[in-house]
Amino acid sequence: MPDLGEKAISKVAEVGLSSQLDAVETLDVAIATDPGKLVSGTVDSVSVHGKGMVMQKDLRVEEMQVNTNQITINPLSAAFGKIELTHPTDAETHVVLTEADINRAFNSEFVRAKMQNLQVHVNGKPVTVDTQQMAFGLPGDQKVQLSTSIRDETGQTQQVAFTAIPHVSPDGQAIALDDIAYIDGKDLAPELTDAMLKQATELLDLRNFELGGMSLRLKTLDVQAGKLILQAIAHVEQFPAS
Repeated sequence: MPDLGEKAISKVAEVGLSSQLDAVETLDVAIATDPGKLVSGTVDSVSVHGKGMVMQKDLRVEEMQVNTNQITINPLSAAFGKIELTHPTDAETHVVLTEADINRAFNSEFVRAKMQNLQVHVNGKPVTVDTQQMAFGLPGDQKVQLSTSIRDETGQTQQVAFTAIPHVSPDGQAIALDDIAYIDGKDLAPELTDAMLKQATELLDLRNFELGGMSLRLKTLDVQAGKLILQAIAHVEQFPAS
């Protein structure tokens, strides 16, 4: 039978997780147990630590940590390169997103395409506008800032910006943005504000950070200058397989 040691199973897990990502800078999986327990499928803990993980929608995660307590796996499957949980488990999860990474996602083709030909009302009249460049800022003070330049059908451009306060949505699935405050007292057309908020909420939906066999529920959110720190519970049905 192939090697059933900690290192061998850790490597299997790393390969499976890497296959779920568009790119990753470093990824380490540490499985703690002993040979006697492993033969019966008992693993004391699993720790996953990744940096520079590029998820779906071109969203890069600066850092992600996932830590489980004791789990049970099928030892025969593990011996042949597949980690198969015999029971689902919950894992503590820590995610760090930087201002630069969220900005990159905001200006991806995926998002930019959604922010063109927007129908808004200005002074009671319908106007079609395109956003030129969206910027997501984390100035501190538990706030986020969204800004963009918009161009209307006459070719005129205007800079618009507002701040919002993020919080955990009631279902724990997303980061909701409330308490909108316009910068320089310039109110935006409600449709434009809603479109920008919608894109921010979609990008910060926890489902964008889930790997195969995992679902996340957000517990706490720490908004710091330059970065967002998320603490979540990952419900793990299975480890991703390559």
